[in-house]
Amino acid sequence: MASEKNKQPQSPQEQRRDEIDELMRKYNERLKQTLVTGEEAPATTETQPIRTIEYSEFKKQYMPRHMTWYEAVCQFSEKIIKIAPDQKKLPDYQEAINICHLNVTPAGVMSFAILGPVVLALLGALISLLFGSVFFVLFFVIVGVALLSPLQNYPFFLANTWRMKASNQMVLCIFYVVTYMRHTSNIELAIEFASDHLSPPLSLDMKKVLWDVETEKYESVKESLDMYLDTWRKWNMEFIEAFHLVEGSLYEGSEDRRLSMLEKALSTILDETYEKMLHYAQNLKSPITMLHMLGVILPILGLVILPLVVSFMCQVQWYHLAALYNIILPISVYYLGKTILASRPTGYGDTDIAETNPQLRKFRNFILKIGKTEIAIKPVYISVIIGVLFLLIGISPLLLNGLVGKTNWDIILDNDNNIKRVFELENRDEKFSLLGYKNSKGCPPGEEGAGERIGPFGLGAGLLSLSLVLSLGLSIGIYHKIRSQNVIKIREESKKLEDEFASALFQLGNRLGDGLPAEIAFGKVAEVMEGTISGEFFRLVSSNITRMGMSVNEAIFHPDHGALVYYPSAIIESSMKVLTESAKKGPKIAAEAVINVSRYIKEIHRVNERLKDLMADVISSMKSQISFLTPVIAGIVIGITSMITTILGKLGVQIRNITAQSGGAAAGGATGLVGLFGDGVPTYYFQIMVGLYVVQIVYILTILTNGIENGADKLNERYSLGVNMIKSTILYVLVSFGVILLFNIIAGSIIGRISLG
Repeated sequence: MASEKNKQPQSPQEQRRDEIDELMRKYNERLKQTLVTGEEAPATTETQPIRTIEYSEFKKQYMPRHMTWYEAVCQFSEKIIKIAPDQKKLPDYQEAINICHLNVTPAGVMSFAILGPVVLALLGALISLLFGSVFFVLFFVIVGVALLSPLQNYPFFLANTWRMKASNQMVLCIFYVVTYMRHTSNIELAIEFASDHLSPPLSLDMKKVLWDVETEKYESVKESLDMYLDTWRKWNMEFIEAFHLVEGSLYEGSEDRRLSMLEKALSTILDETYEKMLHYAQNLKSPITMLHMLGVILPILGLVILPLVVSFMCQVQWYHLAALYNIILPISVYYLGKTILASRPTGYGDTDIAETNPQLRKFRNFILKIGKTEIAIKPVYISVIIGVLFLLIGISPLLLNGLVGKTNWDIILDNDNNIKRVFELENRDEKFSLLGYKNSKGCPPGEEGAGERIGPFGLGAGLLSLSLVLSLGLSIGIYHKIRSQNVIKIREESKKLEDEFASALFQLGNRLGDGLPAEIAFGKVAEVMEGTISGEFFRLVSSNITRMGMSVNEAIFHPDHGALVYYPSAIIESSMKVLTESAKKGPKIAAEAVINVSRYIKEIHRVNERLKDLMADVISSMKSQISFLTPVIAGIVIGITSMITTILGKLGVQIRNITAQSGGAAAGGATGLVGLFGDGVPTYYFQIMVGLYVVQIVYILTILTNGIENGADKLNERYSLGVNMIKSTILYVLVSFGVILLFNIIAGSIIGRISLG
């Protein structure tokens, strides 16, 4: 009885505990699925990862906008029609989605890859049918079919882009981790230190490693880190090896062996990065040559033949050529270039310091100083004003035709070199004209469309069309240059400081090793390095300490007056944080830490310079294409095209005059000869098509050149776009202007000598 009495009070508690445990187990599973969306998900064997609010906000802030757009269309497409990918490819799709942190499913990706091209092809074909264009019906169908494969592979493309951006930061990541762990052997704090100084996307990955531990997805940082490193096994084994050496240092009992393993981790990723980049540079010459031939040389040389094709095949119009040259070719070249970039190994690249330092964002604007007042003008306003101004000049031939078209008004230079105003389209005694509209011969000549007013064929209109190319090229170039030139100047100053900083840190370490406190050591080094950027940096720190009474930490990191405000650099900031942290353990430890950091910076700089040497040949070739070859060749081709069009047009007029004045067999032969010539393509439209192609190719090649040389460096990409777009556009316009004018004078003299009587 006693035993029963002892057991009875415990039975309800045990039952309650069992019920609570069961409820906790069930609701933990549901909570894992619903925490992110806030909506209850259907029961499934798969579990969604838990994400903290901080991680979600961080992801929302740093995820590229095109990914957000892509997520939306994939989710929308999946609601309309759900198409599951091949089961064999399902793990690959999920891996790519996880790498770039996309909030989509493989079914959503496949649904958009099928639905998007089908909708584009159907809408494009229907609109083309309304305008009666069979060519564009076929064009949209072919484009729709061609987009099926790229859209299915788009997650892999995004994952490759993400990997390239992340791999650009891997050397620095190991540098930060090793630097921190030299004085504090704690991998969790080292990863946090690295994530604070790295740029997205690798900083996002490092934060997620820690958040996965905080949310109890993994039991330890080592387990979370190992699972993350496994995603890089196919692409960056040196990154994995370096981190494994870092992890191994945690288990070393000897301090010397621990430090030796940390140094081995950094040297491993540096040496293997150089070796992989060496192979990449060796294998890059053939794809770049193919890109140059298919994207630049062959299309531009093909333009010489196109005027003849259009003149003898009246069904081919300028907008058919524009669809080929301004849509299909640029997309193909861009896709080929991105394929080349996808194989770029781990490198060393810079970041946009205005992204990580909000105080520098004002320098993205055009700063107008009036006295002591600074007015920040957004570059988009300046570029739009310039673009609209040149656009109005460029379309002035079309506007003039609309205003005075009924009177057939034009201005010509006659054969006696007199400038005249005329009011007829045919039988004008002219060498050159401003507008040059004429009556169509029809297609074929004498049939459909005969007598319609077409043009402008005039030399003046052809020259004015160059303003349209200036409108696009200059507006894009000025926007990117203004947005980047001030920021890149600040970054270049910081890079000069980084180049000197290794020796400056070494001297600082020696002063600390002599027993001087950090407050005095900064002033001593500033005196020794007076006149250098490093000396100025240390002078600022010393001045903040002595004049403003700041601590060493405040003198360096103060948000308003700290020395880093004037020299924003992640490497310098991290070095100074290592100094301030290690100084807490004594000047000897601080001296050793600073000296080792200086040695690491020298090693990274040495490898970076060797990588640039490897890329020098390929990069110089691409830069010459951008800055000189492409605009000059295209400008010469436009001049030849203008001459051919002028000669064929004048020959047609002279042959028709002979036909009208002659009779019999001569007239019949001349009439047959007239039937060979169509209306041709006005130089006005042809030049616009070629000019836009030059702008597009320069834009694409600039992005590829920057990607090969610097990886995912958006700031340098913007600055290069600004410089190249302005220079190449102006060079193309100047060459085209001169060659068109010269070749038209030659064409006029040739026509003047021809006697068909």
